[in-house]
Amino acid sequence: MNIDLEYKAAVRQLNDEFRTTLAGGTLLLTAGIIALGAEAQAEIVSAVRAFSTFNQDNDPWGEHDFGALEFRDQRVFFKIDYYDPTRAMHSVDPTDPTRTERVMTIMLADEY
Repeated sequence: MNIDLEYKAAVRQLNDEFRTTLAGGTLLLTAGIIALGAEAQAEIVSAVRAFSTFNQDNDPWGEHDFGALEFRDQRVFFKIDYYDPTRAMHSVDPTDPTRTERVMTIMLADEY
Protein backbone atom coordinates (compact mmCIF):
# COMPACT_ATOMS: atom_id res chain seq x y z
CA MET A 1 0.00 0.00 0.00
CA ASN A 2 1.14 3.53 -0.78
CA ILE A 3 2.40 5.40 2.32
CA ASP A 4 0.14 8.36 1.49
CA LEU A 5 -2.88 6.04 1.32
CA GLU A 6 -1.91 4.39 4.63
CA TYR A 7 -1.53 7.83 6.23
CA LYS A 8 -4.92 9.01 4.96
CA ALA A 9 -6.57 5.76 6.05
CA ALA A 10 -5.13 6.14 9.58
CA VAL A 11 -6.20 9.79 9.85
CA ARG A 12 -9.65 8.96 8.45
CA GLN A 13 -10.13 6.15 10.98
CA LEU A 14 -9.15 8.36 13.91
CA ASN A 15 -11.38 11.18 12.63
CA ASP A 16 -14.33 8.82 12.21
CA GLU A 17 -13.82 7.39 15.71
CA PHE A 18 -13.69 10.86 17.22
CA ARG A 19 -16.63 12.21 15.21
CA THR A 20 -18.91 9.26 15.95
CA THR A 21 -18.02 8.80 19.65
CA LEU A 22 -16.79 12.31 20.62
CA ALA A 23 -14.06 10.54 22.59
CA GLY A 24 -10.42 11.45 22.17
CA GLY A 25 -10.77 15.14 21.41
CA THR A 26 -12.56 18.39 22.05
CA LEU A 27 -15.91 19.48 20.62
CA LEU A 28 -16.52 23.19 20.02
CA LEU A 29 -19.85 24.75 19.10
CA THR A 30 -19.84 28.24 17.62
CA ALA A 31 -22.01 31.09 18.85
CA GLY A 32 -24.44 30.50 15.98
CA ILE A 33 -24.98 26.88 16.96
CA ILE A 34 -25.30 27.77 20.64
CA ALA A 35 -27.89 30.44 19.81
CA LEU A 36 -30.16 27.74 18.34
CA GLY A 37 -30.75 26.33 21.84
CA ALA A 38 -29.98 23.07 23.62
CA GLU A 39 -32.46 20.90 21.72
CA ALA A 40 -31.15 22.02 18.32
CA GLN A 41 -27.57 21.62 19.51
CA ALA A 42 -28.26 18.01 20.52
CA GLU A 43 -29.91 17.28 17.16
CA ILE A 44 -27.02 18.83 15.23
CA VAL A 45 -24.37 16.95 17.20
CA SER A 46 -26.33 13.74 16.62
CA ALA A 47 -26.48 14.46 12.88
CA VAL A 48 -22.73 15.13 12.76
CA ARG A 49 -22.04 11.88 14.61
CA ALA A 50 -24.18 9.98 12.08
CA PHE A 51 -22.80 11.81 9.03
CA SER A 52 -21.45 9.45 6.38
CA THR A 53 -21.92 11.32 3.11
CA PHE A 54 -18.27 12.02 2.42
CA ASN A 55 -17.42 12.72 -1.21
CA GLN A 56 -14.89 14.55 -3.37
CA ASP A 57 -16.65 17.88 -2.83
CA ASN A 58 -16.63 17.85 0.97
CA ASP A 59 -13.68 15.51 1.55
CA PRO A 60 -11.10 16.08 -1.22
CA TRP A 61 -8.20 14.76 0.90
CA GLY A 62 -10.04 11.62 2.03
CA GLU A 63 -9.53 12.31 5.73
CA HIS A 64 -13.19 12.76 6.80
CA ASP A 65 -12.20 16.01 8.50
CA PHE A 66 -14.98 18.17 7.05
CA GLY A 67 -18.66 17.76 6.34
CA ALA A 68 -21.74 19.78 5.49
CA LEU A 69 -25.34 19.00 6.30
CA GLU A 70 -28.73 20.64 6.37
CA PHE A 71 -30.43 21.29 9.69
CA ARG A 72 -33.94 22.60 9.33
CA ASP A 73 -33.39 25.57 6.99
CA GLN A 74 -29.70 26.11 7.73
CA ARG A 75 -26.44 24.75 6.37
CA VAL A 76 -24.14 23.38 9.07
CA PHE A 77 -20.43 22.57 8.71
CA PHE A 78 -18.14 20.54 10.91
CA LYS A 79 -14.35 20.67 10.74
CA ILE A 80 -11.77 18.55 12.56
CA ASP A 81 -8.35 20.10 13.15
CA TYR A 82 -5.22 18.47 14.58
CA TYR A 83 -3.21 20.11 17.35
CA ASP A 84 -0.35 19.09 19.57
CA PRO A 85 -1.47 17.91 23.05
CA THR A 86 -1.21 21.45 24.45
CA ARG A 87 -3.18 22.89 21.50
CA ALA A 88 -0.43 25.48 21.04
CA MET A 89 0.37 24.43 17.45
CA HIS A 90 -0.65 21.93 14.82
CA SER A 91 0.13 18.28 15.40
CA VAL A 92 3.31 16.94 13.83
CA ASP A 93 1.61 13.57 13.29
CA PRO A 94 -2.21 13.35 13.14
CA THR A 95 -1.92 9.54 12.94
CA ASP A 96 -0.50 9.40 16.47
CA PRO A 97 -3.19 9.91 19.13
CA THR A 98 -0.52 10.44 21.80
CA ARG A 99 0.79 13.45 19.87
CA THR A 100 -2.52 14.82 18.61
CA GLU A 101 -5.52 16.54 20.14
CA ARG A 102 -8.43 16.51 17.73
CA VAL A 103 -10.71 19.54 17.86
CA MET A 104 -14.01 19.41 16.02
CA THR A 105 -15.82 22.69 15.47
CA ILE A 106 -19.49 22.64 14.49
CA MET A 107 -20.66 25.90 12.94
CA LEU A 108 -23.31 27.50 10.80
CA ALA A 109 -22.08 27.83 7.21
CA ASP A 110 -22.18 31.62 7.41
CA GLU A 111 -19.77 31.49 10.36
CA TYR A 112 -17.08 29.73 8.30
